[in-house]
Amino acid sequence: MWGWIIALVVGGGAISSVKIIQQGNEELVERLGSYDRKLSHGLNFVIPVFDRVAYRETIREKVLDIPPQNCITRDNVAITVDAVVYWRIVDIEKAYYKVQDLHSAMVNLVLTQVRAEMGKLELDETFTARSQINEILLHELDTATDPWGVKVTRVELRDLIPSKAVQDSMELQMAAERRKRAAILTSEGDRESAVNSARGKAESQILDAEARQKSVILGAEAEQKSIVLKAQAERQQQVLRAQATAEAIQIVTQALNTDPRAAEAGRVLLALNYLEMGTTVGKSDSSKVMFMDPRSIPATLQGMLSMVDETNGKG
Repeated sequence: MWGWIIALVVGGGAISSVKIIQQGNEELVERLGSYDRKLSHGLNFVIPVFDRVAYRETIREKVLDIPPQNCITRDNVAITVDAVVYWRIVDIEKAYYKVQDLHSAMVNLVLTQVRAEMGKLELDETFTARSQINEILLHELDTATDPWGVKVTRVELRDLIPSKAVQDSMELQMAAERRKRAAILTSEGDRESAVNSARGKAESQILDAEARQKSVILGAEAEQKSIVLKAQAERQQQVLRAQATAEAIQIVTQALNTDPRAAEAGRVLLALNYLEMGTTVGKSDSSKVMFMDPRSIPATLQGMLSMVDETNGKG
């Protein structure tokens, strides 16, 4: 019977000496009250009675939820802040022997750091610099928890809630800002409309003046061309008349040289031309000078005819 008892005791001791630790967990073993070693995941063995598992904990990342806390900003505004911290144990021996209650120590440390950082900022900065605050908290907490064998991987501020009075004041300020922006936009719109209208009128006047200028220039050019063409026409007409007169004189001269009776016809022709010249001068709008009395025209014609006769006689 004693053999059975001894076998049961030995078997029970052997079974209790086997430790199977899951992946992601670690355990600390003390021997006779002093730290001996750390057990990692897998199959491990301990000595019953002499060895004792003093602490077991996961080394996976954990989430620490920080409850809302009242903070005072640099401009003396009350604000409620809560946060969430991601952390894990990197040295389980320090986590157990360097601090008595790791969870409570972590919570109090985070609250202290959050209050300290909020007190450095004004209310407006707490809303615009949240990412910078998260980075500062991460650095400070990671440095402070390093002696505890803890690694802080991430810190996030979740809600920043001012007091009710501050919220009402902020809403009034935002409403005033919106009204101010609306008034500015309206005035800018009116100004742009007036500028565009004035610019349109100025451009219209410029275009109108340019059109009138072009019209005057075109009219002057047309008038100039008309005068030139008229002068050219008169010149051609005078040339043609001179050519006709020269040809007529040549024909009369040839006739006088060949036909004695043509002298008489020449006298008549010369008298008619003289009368026609007088008629033309009389119709002109310019000043007129009469070289002789109209009553002396027959005597003048007789004199001219005699001059023609003398010319023919000399010829």
